[in-house]
Amino acid sequence: MYTKTHNFKILHKYANFMKVCIGGTFDILHKGHKLLIDKAFETAGEEGYVFIGIMDKNIVDKNRRISSFEKRKKSVAEYIRYKNTSTYFLIKPIYDKYGPSLEEEFDAIVVSPETKSTAKEINRIRKYNKKKPLKIIEISFVLARDNKPISASRIRQGEIDEEGEILRWRD
Repeated sequence: MYTKTHNFKILHKYANFMKVCIGGTFDILHKGHKLLIDKAFETAGEEGYVFIGIMDKNIVDKNRRISSFEKRKKSVAEYIRYKNTSTYFLIKPIYDKYGPSLEEEFDAIVVSPETKSTAKEINRIRKYNKKKPLKIIEISFVLARDNKPISASRIRQGEIDEEGEILRWRD
C-alpha cells in the first residue's frame, strides 16, 4: 500500500485540467520509457499535469543494480526539458507500486502491457474507497530490432542499446 505521504496540494490548481500519472523504475531511460512519458504528456495536454513516480531504490528487487533516485530523476527531467513541454509535471519517489494513485485525484494512468494489471488493481481499490476510477491508457511495448521488448535489463546485459539496436545476438 501507499506508505509514505507526499504533499500534492498543487493538484487543486489543475481541477479543470487533465491530471495524469505514470510510474516505474526508469533505470536506463530507453525508447519504451520515452513513449510512456510522451503519452502521459500528450494525454494531459498543454495545460494539464503529469505526475511521474520513480520507484525508490530500496523497494526495487535487491538483485537488480539500479542508479540512485536522483540520477534517474535527472535523466527523466532532462528528457522532458528536451521535449520542451509547457505541461506542469512533478517527479517524486514512490515507495510501492501504487504511489499516490490510490489517494490523489488523477484522471488517467498511462501503462505498458507489463503494468496494466496494476492499473486495474488501482481502480478496484479506488472504487472500493469510493474514488472515481482512472482512465487506463495502455501503450504497446517498444520492440528492439529483434522484435523483443526493449528493457533496462537487456540494455544492462549489453544485448541492445537504449534505442533497441542489437549489440549482440542471444538465442
